[in-house]
Amino acid sequence: MKKEEQSIVVRGTPAVYHCEAGILDKLDTLLAPYQYKRVIVVHGDRSLEAAQPYWPKETNTTLLYLRYQGECTLQEAHRIACYAQAERADAILGLGGGKVMDLVKAAGNTSGLDTILVPTLASNCAAWTPLSVFYNEEGQFTHYTVFPKSTLMVLLEPRIALHAPVDYLRAGIADTLAKWYEADVLIRGLKHRSAAVQVAHLTARLCQTALLEHGRQSIHDAEQKRLSDAFVEVAETIIMTGGLVGGFGDHLGRIAGAHSVHNGLTAAPATHHLLHGDKVAYGILVQLVLEDNVAEMKNLLPFYEDLGLPYRLSDLALSAEDRPTLECIARKATLPQESIQLMRPEGVTSDEVYEAIVKLEQIVS
Repeated sequence: MKKEEQSIVVRGTPAVYHCEAGILDKLDTLLAPYQYKRVIVVHGDRSLEAAQPYWPKETNTTLLYLRYQGECTLQEAHRIACYAQAERADAILGLGGGKVMDLVKAAGNTSGLDTILVPTLASNCAAWTPLSVFYNEEGQFTHYTVFPKSTLMVLLEPRIALHAPVDYLRAGIADTLAKWYEADVLIRGLKHRSAAVQVAHLTARLCQTALLEHGRQSIHDAEQKRLSDAFVEVAETIIMTGGLVGGFGDHLGRIAGAHSVHNGLTAAPATHHLLHGDKVAYGILVQLVLEDNVAEMKNLLPFYEDLGLPYRLSDLALSAEDRPTLECIARKATLPQESIQLMRPEGVTSDEVYEAIVKLEQIVS
């Protein structure tokens, strides 16, 4: 890896983070130092309903509610920013899953307003990271943008995440498990690791350790709607610890092969019903095959089976017989701008990804 490729920018954390039951009861107190008069609350129908039991009944700040529409697109982020400016808002609050988090960060960047994020799902680290992942209206990945300013405040009410569908937690575990495998392949070959890169590498390992140790129990507790230490630890690992990896590692701690395979899978309409983390889970296995680390791939299979994570093409509504679709996935996964190209100095070809998919299928069948 070239010296200039090791140059990183640390955007480690939001300015303020709280994780506790009842934190939203303190929303007025938390906002008071900033003297906001009007705050836009961007939400989805389900996220607003899920937060309602824990949402403050009255606030001194005027809250203006705006429902988000569809995908996280540039157009939707622009619409939210324009609405906030037209309403003379002082800040934008996002209430929802990853798409809402990313839309609000993008809208805040466009409008120059502070952002406050209240994740309702423990499914990814979108609430933590200063970037947004964009798609087109058909749900296909287009690009991601890293912003110059981090989020002002992240408020995690664990009871909201606890009562979300368990599939989102499972997908979040997979998405965060990828932090280790993607950061490690980018960092382990460096001759010199800066302090920030060391933090990213160690934090990525912490993600893997916590999830493999407590992931199963957290799923069980979520199914029982029990607010346990295991559930809270896994939720914070997904949202906070996972976010710290990229926050300190920058492009060396964000994404590599697994997420590029995810992006490739978005080219197949049959996969659009799957959650982000499910596709990333499959991408981890493909990346390990590309690394010729089949032993580690096999080590993960019992964990995948226990959690119901996809490891076969049929789990993704795909078929090994459909070579044109698999080749299309491989081509999109290996576009020049894709992070999979950071895995090796010579890059990764679409043929190599296609062959890795076929090899994985042969191993797990």
